[in-house]
Amino acid sequence: MSTNTVDNARKVTTMRLREMKQRGEKIAMLTAYDYSMARLVDEAGIDVILVGDSASNVMIGNPTTLPITLDQMIYHARCVVNGCSRALVVCDMPFGSYQGNSKEALASAIRIMKESGAEAVKMEGGAEIRESIERILCAGIPVMGHLGLTPQSINKFGTYAVRARQEAEARKLIEDARMLDEIGCFGLVLEKVPAELAARVAAEVSIPVIGIGAGAGVDGQVLVLQDMLGITKGFSPKFLRRYADLGTAINKAIGAYVEDVKNVAFPSPEEQY
Repeated sequence: MSTNTVDNARKVTTMRLREMKQRGEKIAMLTAYDYSMARLVDEAGIDVILVGDSASNVMIGNPTTLPITLDQMIYHARCVVNGCSRALVVCDMPFGSYQGNSKEALASAIRIMKESGAEAVKMEGGAEIRESIERILCAGIPVMGHLGLTPQSINKFGTYAVRARQEAEARKLIEDARMLDEIGCFGLVLEKVPAELAARVAAEVSIPVIGIGAGAGVDGQVLVLQDMLGITKGFSPKFLRRYADLGTAINKAIGAYVEDVKNVAFPSPEEQY
């Protein structure tokens, strides 16, 4: 067995992600929200599974990520953990579970870790939530940061447009990234920022930087599973590559099943006891 094969079989940890960045190995990350899909994603060799608050959109049907609750995030994370053996499982902390005060943030993070079995949490924001991040880190809970477009702040931004095009915002993003690195976050997601800026951040911080709409100059990439599999429709940002059209395939399969049932073509004699 080759060294590479053994390494690929190793459980992914926060330390391993740092090792991957140091040797220039790209990190593959996807979302998942349930046991069946998490098992498939994990078996395919993904490095990190994010139980994203995007579950609010793709699993519940909410127009934004804001309505999803801490209880719901814990439920989805528990399902994903049950389906994984290799990937690092990171759970988003939902809106309202950490922005208020650092004690509430710590209590939320502890619930996620104890009740779901996830191995880390992800939080949106920089200097504004530093106290909450530090309190969680002091409890021994790994934290992944998230800068750029932060969907939990959509009502503040008023748009899902690319962030940090202006010099002042770009400068703050760089400062926040450095701060997250210095206080001990193990990784950072950059969402919808100019590729040149994202590459600069990845070069300046010691922690892995995972991009979504942030170009190829970062340490890894993340997409929403239902988006890249073509299950969701009506959402086609520039950064999204659809690797399959499962939405059409599923619709066609269900249509064929309905027709067979209506025409008494299912079950056949061979499919009966």
